[in-house]
Formats: sequence, C-alpha cells, structure tokens
Amino acid sequence: MTAPSDHRPPGRLPDHLRLGPLRVETPVVLAPMAGITNAAFRRLCAEQGAGLYVCEMITSRGLVERDETTRRMLVFDELESTRSVQLYGTDPVYVGKATEILCAEYGVHHVDLNFGCPVPKVTRKGGGGSLPWKRGLLAEILEAAVAAATPYDVPVTIKTRKGLDEDHLTYLDAGRIAQEAGAAAIALHGRTVQQAYSGEADWEAIARLVDHVDIPVLGNGDIWEADDAVRMVEETGAAGVVVGRGCLGRPWLFRDLAAAFGGREVTTLPTLGEVTVMMRRHAELLSEHMGEERGCKEFRKHVSWYLKGFRAGGQLRHSLALVDSLASLDALLADLDPDEPFPVGELGAARGRQGSPRAKVVLPEGWLDDTDGRGSHVREDTTETTGG
Repeated sequence: MTAPSDHRPPGRLPDHLRLGPLRVETPVVLAPMAGITNAAFRRLCAEQGAGLYVCEMITSRGLVERDETTRRMLVFDELESTRSVQLYGTDPVYVGKATEILCAEYGVHHVDLNFGCPVPKVTRKGGGGSLPWKRGLLAEILEAAVAAATPYDVPVTIKTRKGLDEDHLTYLDAGRIAQEAGAAAIALHGRTVQQAYSGEADWEAIARLVDHVDIPVLGNGDIWEADDAVRMVEETGAAGVVVGRGCLGRPWLFRDLAAAFGGREVTTLPTLGEVTVMMRRHAELLSEHMGEERGCKEFRKHVSWYLKGFRAGGQLRHSLALVDSLASLDALLADLDPDEPFPVGELGAARGRQGSPRAKVVLPEGWLDDTDGRGSHVREDTTETTGG
C-alpha cells in the first residue's frame, strides 16, 4: 500500500510533490497533450521551471505489440532526467505488460494511467473517461499496472474526471480504488466527460476528493496563471496541480509556477521580442528531435498560441503558419516588433480548445448496465489516439 500523503497546515503551500519514491521539486505536472507534449516541448517547459513533464499518451497494446508509431512517440530528451509516460488501456493484461516494458526497457520513473480522455473514439471503446464507470475493471487495470511497476520502484498514478456526466459521477469511487490498488496519487480534472473542455472546472469536487482519500490529489482544470494554481491548492487542499492548455504558447508559465510555489510573486510579461526568442527555441528543439523540415512543420500549430493577443498582422501570421525551415522562421520573426508589450488582456483568459458540452457521452452498447465490468474490456487498437 502507498503511504498516506503528508497533510500540510491550512494556508501553507506545498513546496514539492511526493509520488512514492519520486520527489518532484515543484508540485506542478505538465498534462500530456496529444501532438503537443513531445520531447522538445517537455524540454522547453523544463528549462523554465522545475516540475514533472509527462510524455504524450500512448496505447498499451501499441507498446506491447511494438507498433512503430507508438515507439516513435517514446522519445526522451538527453537532459530529461525524470521520464514520465501516460498510458492508455482497457485490458489489464496489456496495461500490465506495457507498464513492465516502460519500466524495464525505457527506464521510466513514473507511469500515469489515463481514465479521463473525453474523445468519442476513445470513450466508445470503453476507454479514457468512460472506464471508471466499471469499478471492477478499473481495479483490475490499476492492480496490474502497480504489480508490474513495483519491482522497479516506479510509482503509478491515475488521471480521471468527475464522471460521465452529472448523473453518473465516478471520481470518489475512483479515488478509493486507486488508493486500495496502491496508486501513488490521483489527478482530477474538475469536469465530466460530457463537458469535455467547456464550461468551468469544479474545484469543489477536487476538495471533496482530497477529503475522501489519503493519497495525494492533484487538481486540474482552469489553471491559466500561477495565481490560479495557488488559489486552487489553497481552496482544495490539493497536493499539487496539473497544467494543460494554460501553457500553450506560454512555456514560461512554469517559471511563474515555480516562483509562486517557492513563495515569490513573479508574473512573466515578456515583450514580443522575448516571445520570439522562445518561439525560435521551440522550433530549434523540434528540429533537433525530428529533423528541420518536420520540426518546423510541427511548430506551425504553436504559432497562433504564441502570438495570441499581439498585433502581428494576418499575412505575417499566415506565413509563420507555413514555415518550413529555421532560416525562413528567422526572417519572419525579424518582422515582428520586439518592443511590443505583452497583451495583459490575455492574462487569465482560456487557451486552446473549449467547444461545447456534448449532447451525450458515446459509450459501448450496454455500458451503463452494470458498474463492475470485470472482463468486459474491449480489444484495444494499436493505433494511437488523438486527444488526452
């Protein structure tokens, strides 16, 4: 069993996060985001501040069956001293085997299990955010992962949501099951699967989960600035935070978070010139890991996030979104006004996808008929999912 988490005095911010034997110097975790949190982006964020930076979500069956796409995603930067991977799966056998492969062959230091993805192609297979409805199956998967990781002294955590919708909540049961299975922590996104990324995150649910379990609870949802993270921890008693969309185009958010949890009041307001330096560094790291042409193409998706709120003209933005070399990127960045101040109106604003609540959650036929589900897993695809 995992030892109970340290209970800090009310009002006192945690200065680190303990996940079993793993100590994270700042209680901040970069949420895995498909197509975003590759080795280059993780390195870029880690250069800004301490924390735990999680690889893109991979499928357990893809790893076990040596799928080439899966293997290409499991790339780590040479300076990535703590390797963290999020694993998706619906079959306890595959999840257990995949966890062992991650520990034995890839030298990972932390495995997170995804039980929160709201993407329909995932939930219709009984995976992601739909799986915690099957309490027995959830326990089987967690037990298999923990058993596989224990000989390597690697902590296993889970990330989940409140439930399928407000009428089918699962997070308190998921927390109890995670604790009983030996998970080192549980992260809760304060939205239901039906909400996806719309509306506001329910931080009160995070507080209720903190009161419900002894293992550390990490809060996730609507952390756009360092002050949001501090407020979440103070209001909920969470042991730390998970940051996703808030860092898109703003990797320096981790600098602010490290300062905030270190007791320093720092808010980074970079000029456009300083932002362009960060953009160039991002593209450079992508090129180092993927080759220049592919790296620059990967960088394109980040342009609008970096320039959000700045006065950069439409034609220049369009050209940046078609960049295919570092030289062309340099030429285009040189046309931006380096002295333009940061658009303060963007502080606290939502970033990335939001969308609308779904009419209903797409589930396997008969999924709601029982809450146990042992042996009811759907055969997994080897192809990697999009969205996490």
